[in-house]
Amino acid sequence: MQPRLPESAPDGATTGLPPADPVHPVDLSRVAADLAADAHDHAFRWDQDGGLPDSVRREVAASGLLAADLPRRYGGAGLDPLTLGEITARIGGECSALRGLLTVQGMVAAALLRWGTEAQRADWLPRLAAGELTAGFAATEQGAGSALGSVETRIEASGRPDHQELVVSGRKRWVTFGAVADVFLVLGTYEGKPAAVLVDADRAGVEREPVNGQLGMRGARIAHLSFDHVRVPRRQLVAPPGLGLSHVAGTALDHGRFTVAWGCVGMAEACVEDAATHAAVRRQGGIPLGDHQLVRSLLARAAVDAAGARELSRRAAEARALGPGHGVAETLMAKYAAASAAATGSRDAVQVLGSAGCAPDSRAGRHFRDAKVMEIIEGAQQVSELHIAERLLRRFGDAARGTGPAVGLRLPGESL
Repeated sequence: MQPRLPESAPDGATTGLPPADPVHPVDLSRVAADLAADAHDHAFRWDQDGGLPDSVRREVAASGLLAADLPRRYGGAGLDPLTLGEITARIGGECSALRGLLTVQGMVAAALLRWGTEAQRADWLPRLAAGELTAGFAATEQGAGSALGSVETRIEASGRPDHQELVVSGRKRWVTFGAVADVFLVLGTYEGKPAAVLVDADRAGVEREPVNGQLGMRGARIAHLSFDHVRVPRRQLVAPPGLGLSHVAGTALDHGRFTVAWGCVGMAEACVEDAATHAAVRRQGGIPLGDHQLVRSLLARAAVDAAGARELSRRAAEARALGPGHGVAETLMAKYAAASAAATGSRDAVQVLGSAGCAPDSRAGRHFRDAKVMEIIEGAQQVSELHIAERLLRRFGDAARGTGPAVGLRLPGESL
């Protein structure tokens, strides 16, 4: 059975899916606050030990926060984008690895919700929402980072007469929670076309190589993966060949950018809090550190950048609330701005904190390392600049040539 395709491309306005069921967000917001409070005390240890404990993953699974924006009919809470963003910011402000668990689960769930068959949705989504399965998104390769169109992983017919199996072969790198995931959404090529397939982690031929000691996201159980002629049912192919990158992976990455953006908002705001608190109470030579003009300049710039990132992320949430396919440009800009705010804000916070910012348990120091990773994942900053500029040139160029609508005052909610 082939997936029922939406009536529009990823940037379009409709997929034929009913909107998510509304839900009151108070309970999940409180759950997120409790998880964040616990992470405040333990995140530095998870970072040092190189892994989010399995007990914490089970706690998150039981909390209802995984894939919480899924409709209730698939086991989700039907969270609206803004509430999802606020929850992600709360958790991201304490621990990027914990936020990464929410992100990758949501990425795979979003791709299946939009592009999977009804049978795939009914089978996989409730288990992802309940946390019965931990998902991984296996896209990046040695020669395919930002250029995912260059992936070399092969998805082939098994050769069996009934044509009911596929064979997956290739290597993937830097898979978040790849060391412990139960299922991977794997990007590859099938008959020369981009394709995406679900691969169970316990199938013969799947090998994991845990990664430790990397710059950031040390608690995210990252792993490199090998798929050596792994056989999977053909029914686990998500969307027809040709749609694996632009549609399936594109939807996953768009969802990832949104939650990464909000996670970076939380990081940036946490760094402002830590730096401003230190500057207010720390005295040097009898003078409060915060009385120095240069320190105040660092604090002011960090606060403005964090506030700007929050507003761009809020704008993205409002655009995404209109339905699937909306808010792609706003999300790209939000992720770009928020990653930058987290990177510069954490750098300046460490500067203000001095030796305290370099301590093993420094939240700002950990965010400093994690923020550099945020500037790379789900689209590097430089690649994002190209996409943002391309949209600008197309919009204003079409208007100038008379081939597009006139460009006037931008209205609230109007796309770039």
